Amino acid sequence: MGELSWWHWLIVIGAAMLLFGAKRLPDAARSLGQSTRILKAELRADADERTAPTAPPAPSADQAAATAPPASAPGATAQPAAGAPPAAT
Repeated sequence: MGELSWWHWLIVIGAAMLLFGAKRLPDAARSLGQSTRILKAELRADADERTAPTAPPAPSADQAAATAPPASAPGATAQPAAGAPPAAT
């Protein structure tokens, strides 16, 4: 009990042919195969996303400007701080 022998399968196939007809069975099998392929592809893509290393997000231009030291051009003189008296040259 619990195992299906060849004649059990024959009865199941015969009942399916009576219920769905000979025309709809190949269409149903084709749809089932396409659904299975789509499911496998989605599962594979999901697994690839989980295993792919993620890079840290790049800082935005505002963050980079706020954390970058002030750039000075070669040969340029230093500017006095706001509110400081001008230096004698």
